[in-house]
Amino acid sequence: MNALGNAFSLLAGGERETWWTIATSLRFSLWSTVFAVIPGVPLGAALFLGRFKGKRVAVAMVNAIMAVPTVVVGLFVYSFISRSGPLGSLNMLYAPAGVIAGQALLAFPLVTAMSYTGLQKLDPRYNETLLTLGARPWRRMIAIIREGRFVIVQAVLAGFGRVTGEVGVSMMLGGNIRWYTRTMTTTIALDAGKGEFERALSLGIVLLGVALSINFLSHLAVRDAR
Repeated sequence: MNALGNAFSLLAGGERETWWTIATSLRFSLWSTVFAVIPGVPLGAALFLGRFKGKRVAVAMVNAIMAVPTVVVGLFVYSFISRSGPLGSLNMLYAPAGVIAGQALLAFPLVTAMSYTGLQKLDPRYNETLLTLGARPWRRMIAIIREGRFVIVQAVLAGFGRVTGEVGVSMMLGGNIRWYTRTMTTTIALDAGKGEFERALSLGIVLLGVALSINFLSHLAVRDAR
């Protein structure tokens, strides 16, 4: 109880390092979600609209990639951005860019799969009407995304929640460097290991608040879609 009280004191008192870590974590999550959504939503819409051989295999692959552990995703990105990797000259390892790239790759299949699954709930006559009117593929995609905007919002929120709560990618690619790449989850792991529970609890409270907010907004999106 003393640790919990001190955790609230850290938040209420505006302790600099705690709030810096919160802001950094949310900034990384926001940018990685943006970079996951830019290709993920159009790809999900393309899978929904597409009529091509191997579509089921493509959808199954996207769903399977979602189950890949975060440390495996981190290892894959690490092999590319390390000094001996093909992107080593960009100096992304142990830097914010590396964390954002890894988190974006982590959220990408989730955003794609949820966009595809959500758009399937639309009235099939809408797509048939677009085809009858002779709409070009890119116009059909824009129209479908606009019509399914609420399920798209739900997919975006899910992607943001996915990267906000992960620890493996951030630890491997960011190095948990103080005042540079330290996020809420890596700080919780570090402080809990050292027995310093006050800051870990304060950041856990913020993460819980973020998770509840995402679930609430996602519920609103689903309700509006109905």
